[in-house]
Amino acid sequence: MSFLFQPEPIIAVPIQGSQQLYPVRRIYCVGQNYSDHVREMGGDPKQTPPVFFSKPANAIVINNQQVHYPPATKNLHYEVELVVALGSGGLDLNQNDVQACVFGYGVGIDFTRRDLQLAAKQGGKPWDVAKGFDESAPLSALIPAVGIDCSRGHIWLSVNGEIRQDADLSEMIWSVSDIVVHLSTLFALKAGDLIFTGTPAGVSAVSAGDQIKAGIAEVGEIEFELVAPRSC
Repeated sequence: MSFLFQPEPIIAVPIQGSQQLYPVRRIYCVGQNYSDHVREMGGDPKQTPPVFFSKPANAIVINNQQVHYPPATKNLHYEVELVVALGSGGLDLNQNDVQACVFGYGVGIDFTRRDLQLAAKQGGKPWDVAKGFDESAPLSALIPAVGIDCSRGHIWLSVNGEIRQDADLSEMIWSVSDIVVHLSTLFALKAGDLIFTGTPAGVSAVSAGDQIKAGIAEVGEIEFELVAPRSC
């Protein structure tokens, strides 16, 4: 048996302090998981529970490489997020199972074509084109979870040196454990799954030429330049 054409390389993320790479299977994302962000998007945290969507694995950008401004939008927003990397998984997990499933953590940016997302919301349509485009998920190297407490910790993002997002992981509506448990009722989670856990308030538009830097206490940092769209 042979392939009709050469398959794409496996998408993988560096691991801090290791020569090994983390192979990515799927990317799950949580929206509206910080109360202040729900409010800034016009929602009510008491009536708007977190929502789930996904991105393709090849949306990931690693090693602080440049990110190209995407086509079909005039309103590209950044969203800094804690990213959970699973080392195992399962169906219908309980809270006691979660710690054993988590391999590590990273700092991710969920780029969003906000104008397309708003149009999708108004039309009751999926968010795929607003969230799942090329280079929409820059990600830092992963840090193994041993000794890392992500129930709290400073999370921030700056654009051209100006702080835009400044919050604490303890402000998440759903904790990491809550998210993993709920996702396991919808999907069979497996090693290689990444979970973007939602963003705090302070999201806004960026343009080509902007320098974006973000970090999470004890987890790491990411820094890259947003550049002009790719040419054909």
